[in-house]
Amino acid sequence: MSEQGGGPLVLTFDLGTQSARAMLVDPAGNILYKAQRRYETPYVSPQPDWAEQDPDFYWRELCAASRELKEKAGPDWARAIAVTLTCIRDTCVCVDIDGKPLRPAILWLDKREAHGLPRIPAAGKAAFAAIGMYESVKLQRRMSACNWIKVNQPEIWKKTHKFLMLSAYLNYRLTGHYVDSCANLIGHIPFDSKERRWMRMSDLRRCIFEVEPEKLYSVVEPGERIGFVHRWAGEQTGIPEGMELIATGSDKGCETLGLSCTGPDKAALSFGTTATVQVTTQSYMEPLPFIPAYPAVLKGAYNPEVQIYRGYWLVSWFKREFAAKEMAEARQKGVSAEQLLNRRLAEVPPGCEGLLFQPYFTPGIAMPTARGSIVGFSDRHTRIHLYRAIIEGVNYALLDGLRTLEKRGGFAVRELYAAGGGAQSDEICQITANMFGLPVHRIQTHEASGLGSSMVAFAAKGVYPDMQAAAQAMVRVKDRFEPEAAQHRLYEALYAQVFQKVFPRLLPLYKKEQAVEEQFAAPAAEQPQPAPVP
Repeated sequence: MSEQGGGPLVLTFDLGTQSARAMLVDPAGNILYKAQRRYETPYVSPQPDWAEQDPDFYWRELCAASRELKEKAGPDWARAIAVTLTCIRDTCVCVDIDGKPLRPAILWLDKREAHGLPRIPAAGKAAFAAIGMYESVKLQRRMSACNWIKVNQPEIWKKTHKFLMLSAYLNYRLTGHYVDSCANLIGHIPFDSKERRWMRMSDLRRCIFEVEPEKLYSVVEPGERIGFVHRWAGEQTGIPEGMELIATGSDKGCETLGLSCTGPDKAALSFGTTATVQVTTQSYMEPLPFIPAYPAVLKGAYNPEVQIYRGYWLVSWFKREFAAKEMAEARQKGVSAEQLLNRRLAEVPPGCEGLLFQPYFTPGIAMPTARGSIVGFSDRHTRIHLYRAIIEGVNYALLDGLRTLEKRGGFAVRELYAAGGGAQSDEICQITANMFGLPVHRIQTHEASGLGSSMVAFAAKGVYPDMQAAAQAMVRVKDRFEPEAAQHRLYEALYAQVFQKVFPRLLPLYKKEQAVEEQFAAPAAEQPQPAPVP
């Protein structure tokens, strides 16, 4: 470790769905010290499909991680020149006039829907219908937490002084100011991603998210100051009072910067609970009609993204339902069940001998009637075939997303950079390279989000002239996986001739199935519903 009096460090917090991490990062991209707090209970579900957590749970975990890091760092703690924070997206907090939470935070995983909403204004309905997005808009309105709270907990909404993203709430706890980065404002909120500001009241899209202007808060660009750590927060965290908190962005956005994907020639693949493919562009480009490109952490740029909502969650699903043997063996050997399963991927040939998996388990804005499917079972298939089919299926969906981004943006991606739990597997990285026909890189650390967040502060404090220079200096490729030409040709044929045709063929059946479910569910819906849990 460096001695006291060495170069500057950035103190970075990364608050994820499963754990909180605190890191001290140096200008060379080394994480000198790290403290991680794994959540015993990541969220609670008072009712099916709900995902909630006490907002102060995240603050307590941040404080504990910070104090643990301070103890580990010893005298090097004093070398920190700024603080940054990155965290999960689309997680909202209602606070009262005193800044105290009024109800549990609603996480991005939450799937509750609001009913009994006001009608969409006629002008908006016509505009949405004209571009074929009316059904998606209705779904988005139902899935917006702000609308659910207004309908089901009007007394909470009336007391709500500010409707915050989790990042904004943690910024408030650190500095006492309701301020957030535009690169954090990703979720079911009235934010204009193209203009990087809150939507105007005249915006037709404003009817989707029923949040009054006075409940919103100040927005700054990445690299600008959120505020200074106040005395009370310093006492809780051990951070020196008055240290500057620099605005960065969401965990996915910081991850893309942390992987050095600062232009459209590189794509960031995130193999996490939600799997994503994301690029960085200088001009605004919607990945799909009416789906915004998010403000990038790279100032003035955008991150068009395609996400597979239940991406590597499917691995957890497979472990729970089919991998009891590997889970027991993993406990005995002190390794992860994923490691044992990934070693067995080589037992199954590319294409899984005709087994094809579509990972669209959860409806979304672009696919409001989506379902997952497994096509092509035969008596030769085993559960390991199914495991490899899941990995291939997620990759096919990401490849489909990347091709959409390239077509809409008129660019060609030349390299892939992978992060997230799945990217730690050599086998999965090689399969990915073979399927995409592009080299896949892993960088020197798994903490790409924290690394990207720290880059912003080093640029803001003048250690580097800009974020691109910081990324160039702080990222090192650790592993490179080259595509195997023969396997890529096979995957390309399967993608074009099979995968792309499955969903359109099944979609009419999905719609009929939904109609039948709604028809027979209608009498039950008329029964009294349980009162919402405050």
